[in-house]
Order: sequence, then C-alpha cells, then structure tokens
Amino acid sequence: MGTGMKIGLLLLTAFLAILLGVGTGSVYVSPGDIWSIMAERMFAIPLPDHIPTSYSVMVLDMRLPRVLLAFLTGAALALCGAVMQSLLQNPLASPFGLGVSSGAGLGAALVIVLGLSSAGLGTFLLPVVSLGFALAAVFMVLFLSAKLDRGMSNVTVILVGMVLSLFCNAVMSLLATGSPTYAQRIQLWQLGSFSMREWSAVGVLFPATVVVGLYFLRYAGELDVMTFGEEQAQAMGVDLRKVKGRLMTAVAVLTGTAVAFVGIIGFVDLIVPHIVRRLFGAAHRRALPACALLGGSFLVLCDLAARTLTPPHEIPIGSITALLGAPFFLYLFFAGRRES
Repeated sequence: MGTGMKIGLLLLTAFLAILLGVGTGSVYVSPGDIWSIMAERMFAIPLPDHIPTSYSVMVLDMRLPRVLLAFLTGAALALCGAVMQSLLQNPLASPFGLGVSSGAGLGAALVIVLGLSSAGLGTFLLPVVSLGFALAAVFMVLFLSAKLDRGMSNVTVILVGMVLSLFCNAVMSLLATGSPTYAQRIQLWQLGSFSMREWSAVGVLFPATVVVGLYFLRYAGELDVMTFGEEQAQAMGVDLRKVKGRLMTAVAVLTGTAVAFVGIIGFVDLIVPHIVRRLFGAAHRRALPACALLGGSFLVLCDLAARTLTPPHEIPIGSITALLGAPFFLYLFFAGRRES
C-alpha cells in the first residue's frame, strides 16, 4: 500500500472518529442529524421536525468542542513524542519524561491551591501559568544539562528530565496532601479530562498545533539525520546544541499548551510515534503528519471510551491511556533488551 493511500486511510479514520465522538453519548445523534444541526447553525437552514432544538446546543456547544479538543491534544502530544524520540534517540523518550507535563501540572496545582482560578482573574490564568511552568521546566533541563555536560548528550538530558519530573510530581503530591479541599481537583488534573471544555480552548490549541507542527516539519531533515546518532549528525553539520534547544522549546510550548487546558495525559506521545514508524518509516516529512492524524483519532476514541464505559460517571482520560500505554511501554522495553 502506497504512502498516499495510507494517509488517505488516516484522514478517513480521523473523520470517522470525530463523527463517532460527536454522535455518541447519553443521546445518540446520527451523522445526518449532525449535518442538519451544523447546516442550521452555519447557513440558517431550518432543522427537520424530528430534531429537537436542544440537540443543537448539545452537539455544537458541548460535544463538538470537546471532541475537537481531544483530537488536537492527541495530535499535539503525538507530534511532540515523535520529535523527542528522534532528538534523544530513545524509543521511550517523551515530553512527560522531560518534565514538561509535570512542570505544567505543578503550575496548575499552585493556581488551584492558592485559589487564583476562582478569584475572578480570568479564564486563561490557569492555562497561562501552566504554560509558563512548562517552559520553565524545559529551560531548567537544558540549563542543568549544559552545566553537567557541555555537549548536552542525550543521556544527560534524559536523566535531568526524569529527576525534574519526579521533583515536580513530589511537590504536587505535597500540595494535594497539605490542601485536602483541593486534593481531588489536583488529582483530576494529574489524570486529565476534556469535560466541560469550551470553544475558547480549541481556539488556542488549534493555531498552536498548526504553527508548531509546521515548525517541526521545517526541521524534518535534521531530525532524520539525528535518528542515526549524535556523531553522524555532527559529521553532517548539524548544530546539535542549537537544534535541541529550539526543538525542545517548541515541544514545551505545544505540550504545555495542551496540558494547560486538559491536564496531564500520558502515553499518547509514546504509543503513536512507534505505530506510525512501523507504517510509514522514519522519514519525518511523512511521519509527523501521520502522527498528528493517528494521535488525534486515538485520543478521540479514548475519550469516547472514558465517557461511555461507566455511565453516568466518567473515567479520567489518563486512566484509559495508561491502561493501553503501560503494556505497550513494557513491550518496547523488553523488545529493546532482546535486540541489544
């Protein structure tokens, strides 16, 4: 099967996943009814008599922004995972291990505990603080890695990132323990959720995903070379320190933006890039767009499972991705040991 046909199948999968996510819930809405509701909102075409007017609010103001936010989050995390694995030449590398997700989570926990999220300081205060902490985390990793190792080897970056991630998680646990009133909110943030998200979040994450995704594509050639090792990349003229710094900052911006709105969601950035490389190979000009499509579809379906498996209760999305990702992580770990 050619690359074009594979991309076409991924586009079809993404469309069907979004359609299924929008139509499925406590009330099923058929694809035809979804189109009628969208036509009524966009073109003022009257709704058919069999569709209640309340369906318009349910589909367009509740389900559609949630599903699109899930898709964009999955695309963003998958893109960042693919870039991190190539930068660090490690199949288990991810923004989560670099401390980006934990840094953003720590920022959110501080806002929650200090009561700033409900102090009339604006809807975007928590996301802005989370993004700021995510950027601070990656700059801290880069600074400490450069101090410890002037060449900023991959092993040093990974170890520093893991230490910082553990530190941020420990502080979050202390905040939750010391503030029982906010413990549940912090825990839910650590597990992620798309519940009650509005169009404003989609309006921020959509341009961030597109712009940073295009920025990653700009470095597709360098990423291809870096997959063969640091020495090979240096021999071909790649400025490793500059490229790593720029791309890790871009990863922090995109991951931090996604985490700032929906909380910490793990394993998407680990699972999807490996599946894509099996299907499309290692060339990043093909792999990165495929990661965005597959990552988005994957997280939409995970969110659908999270809100429909145990009605009326909703399972945290991070629990669903962990149930799928933990066995995959073990498979990668033991497969790597067998190959070595």
